[in-house]
Amino acid sequence: MHKLALIAALSVALAAPVQAADKVKVGFISTLSGPAAAIGTDIRDGFNLALKMSGGKLGGLPAELLITDDQQNPDIGKQAADKYLKRDHVDFVTGIVFSNVLLAVAPAVFENKTFLLSANAGPSVLAGAQCSPWFFSVAWQNEGTPEAAGKYTADKGFKSVFLISPNYPAGKDMVAGFKRFYKGTIADELYPRLGQLDFSAELAQIRAAHPGAVFFFLPGGMGINFVKQFAASGLSKETTLITTAFSADEDIIPAVGEPMLGIYNTGFWNHDLDIPESKAFVAAFEKEYGRLPSGYAAQGYEAARAIDAAVREVKGKLEDADALRAALRANKFKSVRGPFKINRNGFPIENFYLRVVERDAKGRITNRTLSVVLKDQPDPYVEQCPLK
Repeated sequence: MHKLALIAALSVALAAPVQAADKVKVGFISTLSGPAAAIGTDIRDGFNLALKMSGGKLGGLPAELLITDDQQNPDIGKQAADKYLKRDHVDFVTGIVFSNVLLAVAPAVFENKTFLLSANAGPSVLAGAQCSPWFFSVAWQNEGTPEAAGKYTADKGFKSVFLISPNYPAGKDMVAGFKRFYKGTIADELYPRLGQLDFSAELAQIRAAHPGAVFFFLPGGMGINFVKQFAASGLSKETTLITTAFSADEDIIPAVGEPMLGIYNTGFWNHDLDIPESKAFVAAFEKEYGRLPSGYAAQGYEAARAIDAAVREVKGKLEDADALRAALRANKFKSVRGPFKINRNGFPIENFYLRVVERDAKGRITNRTLSVVLKDQPDPYVEQCPLK
């Protein structure tokens, strides 16, 4: 009789419907100090703006946002994730800037069956055969933006290009993306240490190679120093700089100033897009923070809105992982970039734009959108992903 009663009790427990949670807990891990602090700060500010605009709630539930500075260190990022998962029992992990940090954090998050929502890093290893049902991105797969830069460079007819990118997963992905669309001569390619700030040796090698253009991906303080040193060297008079938004966005431009003028770059979004949701976001961000938002800020904002839409879709039943996953994939929020889809590997299918840095009508040095380079572009690894 005792066994029958126990079986009956277990059956009732298993049959009980999933209850709505009383709040949403988000573990936000980002780079908030050091040369790349502006990136993490923009992602955090975008996320916080979305929270403020929704009354401090996500999907109608009170939101608890836990923030850790990973100091651009994978070990610190992993420690933060372990704490969030084991002690704080967060529902989502987000905010990670660098691919090496994300790859250090991901195994524990996936093993814990917690959703990792990327607001920036998009390493290729998570897009193909090792894709995970617990991973989603509202940013991009690392190679999409440089693919657009490669296409622009090829279309402009540059015969030779010098490549420079940091020696870490995203740096290698960026070069691979560029090469996928640019088939001209690679004069040389250099992979400086992530965080390097002195480029005198690299500039000497560029001068000796006499390339038609230089494609660079140097995030945060790396990009700031490289562009300043490139202009000071006089190379800008004979060599064209081409990059991605990561090295020519609103986190970089104010710190560099006039040497940024004329730099062509590619990105998934820009603050001048004629999209109602984008205009509302830009106006709110400028009012809140007194500066133009970068693409990083837009990604943080989108991460919060994606969580908000998914939690609302499942009516707060966060324990229903399958329903929550379906809601994240359904992507039911109005994006600042316009409509986009989430592919089966969790990465977006989206547009990539050509932009140029110039002065706007207010005299500000900023980006102006010129055209769509790649439309509804999926990442190149999705066919290797076994998820349906």
